[in-house]
Amino acid sequence: MFAVNNNINFWLLLIFTFGKISSQDTYSLTDLANNKGPFIPNYSYAGYHFGEQSIEIPKSVVVLNALDFGVIPNDEKDDSKALQKVFEIAHEKQDPVLIQLPPGRIILSDIFYFERSNIILNGSGIGDQGTEVFCPRPLMYIKDPEDLKELREYLIRLSKVQREKENNISIPFSQYSWSGGVFWTRVPGTRVKSYLQKYDVAPKVLGTIATAYRGETSFKVLQNQRLKVGDVVEIQWFNKQGKKGKLIKELYGDQNLKIGAHHWNYPDLPLVRQQVKIVKITNDSIVIKSPLLLNIISEYEVRIVEWKHLEEVGIQNFKITFPFSNYIAHHVEQGYNGIYLTRVFNSWVKNVVVENADSGILTEAIANVTIEDIVTKGEKKAHYTVQMGGVHNVLVKNLSVYNDSLHPLSFDTFSTKSVYSNCEIFKNPILDQHSGVNHQNLFDNIKVHLDVLNDNSYPLFAGGGASYWKPSHGSYNTFWNIEINILNNSKEENVIKLNGMNDGPNARVIGVWGNNKIVINYDPVSYVKCVNKRMEKIPSLYQYQLAKRQHM
Repeated sequence: MFAVNNNINFWLLLIFTFGKISSQDTYSLTDLANNKGPFIPNYSYAGYHFGEQSIEIPKSVVVLNALDFGVIPNDEKDDSKALQKVFEIAHEKQDPVLIQLPPGRIILSDIFYFERSNIILNGSGIGDQGTEVFCPRPLMYIKDPEDLKELREYLIRLSKVQREKENNISIPFSQYSWSGGVFWTRVPGTRVKSYLQKYDVAPKVLGTIATAYRGETSFKVLQNQRLKVGDVVEIQWFNKQGKKGKLIKELYGDQNLKIGAHHWNYPDLPLVRQQVKIVKITNDSIVIKSPLLLNIISEYEVRIVEWKHLEEVGIQNFKITFPFSNYIAHHVEQGYNGIYLTRVFNSWVKNVVVENADSGILTEAIANVTIEDIVTKGEKKAHYTVQMGGVHNVLVKNLSVYNDSLHPLSFDTFSTKSVYSNCEIFKNPILDQHSGVNHQNLFDNIKVHLDVLNDNSYPLFAGGGASYWKPSHGSYNTFWNIEINILNNSKEENVIKLNGMNDGPNARVIGVWGNNKIVINYDPVSYVKCVNKRMEKIPSLYQYQLAKRQHM
């Protein structure tokens, strides 16, 4: 166990955490993958059941065939009312339920909510004989969801307007820019994200934690309110010390960075959240499945709270298509959004194609979800493909991005310990880190195809997000095995500059290589290794760490 009760010990901890890397770097890839060198998080807990179980349909599932309830494919008629009836019956069942969609095209113009655990939406595949869900109208033409009432008020109250003078654009933000989808998981009546303080409600506090180390899985709980083995709860860290708070320094190090005001303007809202599963309780000590994100000291006022969520929700085996519409501007998307995941744990999206979307898959407040075998494509420029916002231990793997997108791969506000693995971006790639305390995330075994600019540079490591949430990311965001395919015949002797952050502290950039020589600009205090070296020994850090943990 660990205790920090004075400033001396805290600053010693920071020196240990952020100490400079020796110029005599002799660490091998195996050393780094085994955390024998500069700190690299263990990402192996990401995904469905912590990466330890394959996704399978339970044998005892009740099958509701949409054909039996009036969903008729290929008749050019809207199937929304019939499918809503299937969803209504599915939510009345007690057993696990699978809603089976038929092959062919079905037409939907409504939102379909998943509001219970153990429900699966299953298509007939993504090929020519599979299921196509065609959505002819964007969400802006559907009745405003009550869930987004606070967001709508926030956008109006803060006068959120997209302004681009050069394009004669002055248009209010859309509520569907980063929220909403045709298929939407939610816990009814449960707030997903805080926008306005007047809606803040104190959560049910289940205990507090005084001291612990980052990486530990066991610690003492004070004021235990009947925590039970199997509970999935949320651990929350707070910054109540203002601009110079110790939590801010732990997140970003002691660098000369501009820290956005949202880090201290809302001291009663947690700055860091982690969803955890309790696997053992002995007296006043508990054991959780996955390691703690950060150190815990008394100044952080760390607490355990109830986390309402669904489990074992699956969406799989079909294609979602939208009609082509012209791209207007950033943040004014009409709502051609495929899937919106909120408040789910140990769930999945699998084998889904999304065409001509504003955003293919959006997320908020989810944990231990796997999103795999996804294709996004189309002529329409998108906002997001598969976005990670407010997530923990989420795995996106085998994602192929064929369409143009502002943020092809994106870790957004409050994202932690999540992974993009084995993904490929074919058009205008960006490995986006979107500000807002996102930290300890991994881009793993990624291939990108790009045209370099006239000065032989490319902004691969870009970052979006509002200034009040800067820097672009916190410590230990990691890039492992990034393959660069230069498309526009750059001369072999040219050196390609991959421009990174100037406000991305303590990044780990390991194994960036391609068909031209590359140099990387990434500040401050980044650890860069194995540039211009093909990564054959350990192509995937996530898979390596997972295999090692499972064989321990």
